Amino acid sequence: MKNKWMRNSILNLVIGLISIIAIIPILLIVINAFKTSYEASSMNFNLPAELQFQNFSTVIEKGKLVHSFFNSFAYSSISSLFCILFSAMAAYVLARNKTRINRVVYLFILMGIALPMNYFTLIDVMQWTELINTRAGIIVLYMVTQIPFSVFILYGFIGGVPRELDEAGVIDGCGPKRLFFSVIFPMLQPAAVTVFILSFLNTWNEFLLPLYYLNSAQKWPMTLAVYNFFGQFQQSWNLVSADIILTILPVVILYLLGQRFIIAGMTSGSVKG
Repeated sequence: MKNKWMRNSILNLVIGLISIIAIIPILLIVINAFKTSYEASSMNFNLPAELQFQNFSTVIEKGKLVHSFFNSFAYSSISSLFCILFSAMAAYVLARNKTRINRVVYLFILMGIALPMNYFTLIDVMQWTELINTRAGIIVLYMVTQIPFSVFILYGFIGGVPRELDEAGVIDGCGPKRLFFSVIFPMLQPAAVTVFILSFLNTWNEFLLPLYYLNSAQKWPMTLAVYNFFGQFQQSWNLVSADIILTILPVVILYLLGQRFIIAGMTSGSVKG
């Protein structure tokens, strides 16, 4: 009993230290976002003499964040919705028909989680399909990069859905499409919400894909807007800090609101798979 208490105490201490290390950079950014340009030049933890709320309005105006925000929101939302749809259909087929070929296909899809992307070859593909520097093209790229992990999550969850539901649906006259969308897909809500949130967060934070495949500033998401803003105002760390806060704030809010869905979806998938 005593050894268990000591082990739990050490584990909690380690987790606490890791949490503090992770919070320190964010705290530094938050403090300096409310300083004047002179106060923030040294990027320290000293509190500002007076809170400078106008930093945020300056950033929104000069950084054109409103337009970039709607770009990021559209890219992340649409790509995540399509990701859920295609990943759920693929996971359902692979989980219900565990043939040797489907097993190979499933492992091939999972390779996308670990293998790096060849950006230069992908440029040729995007040019050939005429999707480079287009909103549709970046949405497709966001979607396909999130599909491997999404299939992994949904595959494990579908493995716990009783096959008797499929048989009951077929007996009631459901075709393949109606069986999936009317019977199976509604039961995937915890995993589907998990996939949407994780896909949305990853897409929102993506930097390299829009950097390589979007040349028009009118189509830039928030990440490129921050990058461009830093190039123009790299001496004004107070404005750069405010810009970073405005960029990460939506994903922080989304994660806090959907945290219970993420935990439920990940736990259900791991147990039922």
